[in-house]
This record gives sequence, structure tokens and C-alpha cells, in this order.
Amino acid sequence: MSKPTDIRPPFTRETAVQKVRAAEDAWNSRHPERVSLAYSPTSQWRNRETFVEGRPQIVEFLRGKWDREQQYRLAKQLWSFTDNRIAVRFQYEYHDESGNWFRAYGNENWEFDHDGLMRRREASINDYAIKESDRKFHWPLGPRPADHPGLEEFVK
Repeated sequence: MSKPTDIRPPFTRETAVQKVRAAEDAWNSRHPERVSLAYSPTSQWRNRETFVEGRPQIVEFLRGKWDREQQYRLAKQLWSFTDNRIAVRFQYEYHDESGNWFRAYGNENWEFDHDGLMRRREASINDYAIKESDRKFHWPLGPRPADHPGLEEFVK
């Protein structure tokens, strides 16, 4: 499994797809410190209405996120790319502390430095309440298995 920083700009279609999958795998680990290493020390984020800057704030943000969003499972898909930018669409599922399930739909725009670290992340996300029986992502916690369908197999 590649680490997100093993893949550096300028991107090709192949390396952009690898970068997206490496990011998906890292986020599915739900280890804030590990995930933060893919971002530059001064990385700037907009995640919904929250603005975050730098690795310490990224770690703090992700700890809170995964405390609230339990049983988190994420799938990402490449949408577009340029030399040092990638756009993705994603979906993830989770439940809150009361056991209510949600599917989040979103898009992200990423910008990378020359070392392959993400220096800017813009995320727009919408949550949709679902029944547990409507879940799509059933793999064990951790990275999505290679044989599990990705977003391209799902219409809704």
C-alpha cells in the first residue's frame, strides 16, 4: 500500500488514482496522526463550515470527527486532476452515538506541494439519514478491500 507522500506531482491519471486510493486508505484507518502526515505542516482546510490550519489542528479535528462518526467507512473516486491538483467525489457512512446511521456525500479539491504533501483541502459535504439496512459499505473497519465495489458501482 502506498503512502500518500510516495506519490508526487506532476500527476498522471494513474498516479492521481493512486493518490486518491492512498488517501482513502489512510482516512479509513481512523488514525489522526497517520492521516495528518499526508498534509503539509501549514496545510489549510475548509471542511464544511470548519476552517483548520496545520497538522496539530488537523489531528484535533479528526479525533473529534471520528469520536462523533462511529463505524466510519469511506470510498473516494477521482473526479479530475491537473499537475498538482486533484478533485474527488466521496461517500462515507457512519452512525452517531445514538445509533442513527448516515451517508455523507461530498466533493473535495486538493492542492499539493512538490513533496506530495497536501497544502490545501476544500471539502463540501452533505449528510443524509439512512436506515442501517440501507448501508452500502460493509467491509471490516479499515481500508476498503480491493474486491469491494467503489463509488463507480453505486448510482445513489
